[in-house]
Amino acid sequence: MSTLQPAAMPESVNDKSVVEPPDSVQPRRRGRKSAAGDAARAISSPWASLAAIVIAVLWTIPTIGLLVTSFREPRDINRSGWWTSFSDPSAYTLENYREALAPGTSTSLSQYFINTVVITIPAVLLPLFLASLAAYAFAWMPFPGRDALFVAVFALQIVPLQVALIPLLDIYVSKLGIGASYWSVWLSHTIFALPLATFLIHNFMRELPAELMEAARVDGAGHVTIFFRILLPLLTPALAAFGIFQFLWVWNDLLVSLVFLGGTPDVAPITVRVAELAGSRGSAWYLLSAGAFISMVVPVAVFLALQRYFVRGLLAGGLKG
Repeated sequence: MSTLQPAAMPESVNDKSVVEPPDSVQPRRRGRKSAAGDAARAISSPWASLAAIVIAVLWTIPTIGLLVTSFREPRDINRSGWWTSFSDPSAYTLENYREALAPGTSTSLSQYFINTVVITIPAVLLPLFLASLAAYAFAWMPFPGRDALFVAVFALQIVPLQVALIPLLDIYVSKLGIGASYWSVWLSHTIFALPLATFLIHNFMRELPAELMEAARVDGAGHVTIFFRILLPLLTPALAAFGIFQFLWVWNDLLVSLVFLGGTPDVAPITVRVAELAGSRGSAWYLLSAGAFISMVVPVAVFLALQRYFVRGLLAGGLKG
């Protein structure tokens, strides 16, 4: 009775030169793996984690000191440092915040806070909308001189905004008649934000597949339909990233608001009032810590709530694969 013998493997399969990669490729792969492993070990190193924790603590100490000082009595602020207050928690008070937010008083920050909200929201939405339209035109609408115009828009980012303050102020006051009004600061923030917004949104939009737009055109969709019904929902990370960036910039702005709005309580933002409290002529200096913390708590909360969109949107278009 004959026994079954395993079939002989083809010579081409048994040949190690066919199965194994060349020697010139193996060291390269090993080098890549070792580099990736070194990077992973560096990231997970306990020393790197310790250094990150130390930097975070040192960075947060001034904010903690500002928060503690905002709950102290004026005489205690003048007499001792904020770190000494931990030994006597009963010395904390909410009077600084009550006086800072009480409406109708000379030291009230409530009207300035409302002015800041009124300034910030349109100054964020206007450049987002206009930059999205410009980015769509640069990305998906061919026209003569498109590349040169996009380079010019990108180059505008290096122009300091200070060189445009006086010419814009002259235009607003003498020609448009909108000096010391919200329109002047809305238009100024929109003008200063458009180059960066157009660049970021354009880079994100160019990463979208061209087949998506071609399929929409085959179905009879025009540019308006493609932009509002197809692209705009996909642009959420990029729009949120720049929206956060613009929100933080406008909310914390002092120079632009001071130049175009002045310091009148009916239009000035909270940064102008906090700067007055910090000045040598401020009559309510003990409210400075409370006013500063009221000014910073909103942008900090917005950034912490939406920081994942901020990172994802900024990296969009910069990395591929």
